[in-house]
Amino acid sequence: MQIPAPFDYVRASSVENALALLDRHGPESRVVAGGHSLLPMMKLRLARPDWLIDINDLFELDYLLIDRVLVDQHVLRIGAMTRHTTLLESDDVQRLFPIVTDAERVIADPIVRNRGTIGGSLCQADPAEDLSTVCHVLEAVAVVRGPAGERMLSMAEFHRGPYETAVAQNELLIEVRVPIRERSGSAYEKVERRVGDWAVAAAGASVSLASDGTIGQVAVGLTAVGLDRNVTEVEAVLVGQAPTEELFTEAGRLASIACDPLTDQRGPVDYKRHLADELTRRVLRAACRRAAASVSEITI
Repeated sequence: MQIPAPFDYVRASSVENALALLDRHGPESRVVAGGHSLLPMMKLRLARPDWLIDINDLFELDYLLIDRVLVDQHVLRIGAMTRHTTLLESDDVQRLFPIVTDAERVIADPIVRNRGTIGGSLCQADPAEDLSTVCHVLEAVAVVRGPAGERMLSMAEFHRGPYETAVAQNELLIEVRVPIRERSGSAYEKVERRVGDWAVAAAGASVSLASDGTIGQVAVGLTAVGLDRNVTEVEAVLVGQAPTEELFTEAGRLASIACDPLTDQRGPVDYKRHLADELTRRVLRAACRRAAASVSEITI
């Protein structure tokens, strides 16, 4: 039987209380919400915190709000304690960011989705984690709060590497902000060995079309194939081009070259490169189709 090392436990009552507890108990304290990433690591003793700070009572961080941040810019604000199930069942999320709905459908199982949170997923920073790629592709911004106040980080700034983020020991991720764009569409596809498993490979894309129907803005990301999420080589060849099958084929080819997978129990390198190629084509095709079908003006 796998048993965690001894630890103490305290339940935070608010964000400020959680920050105070983190500051009081120092670098050997960790926060826990859904626990689906941290607790297995504790059982294997890969993580050995002295203190667990439970933030499940932080209902102030469980929300979905559409808000105006600039005169001409709206964002979807997602509290860090928002559960996967809430994202999966949200009509606004489905309407504005179908890539999130696509990804949530293939994350683990209903039990995990009922307990797991977007904040926990992003802070785990697992290279095979789906929502991290989704947030990179959507150019989301992370809002982090600590003793010095709040700071906003792009996903590239937030994720520093495998299992490493820019969130300091005495800070909390409190919100994710996703910009809402007109004439946009997005998609996510994943290949897994069995339902609910980590990805063998996955891809996501977000596309905004210009008024003439060409690709005005695009982001493409890959999961579990040795990349820092976004595939800039693919994005560079797509901007300004009409969305065609020939273009998607070229994008897939470049994605397969750009990725750097490893052979493991989920498959050999050549198979994973093939998946990067095929899945990139699929998500670009779906994202462009959804962008073309979307309304030209956002309804808030």
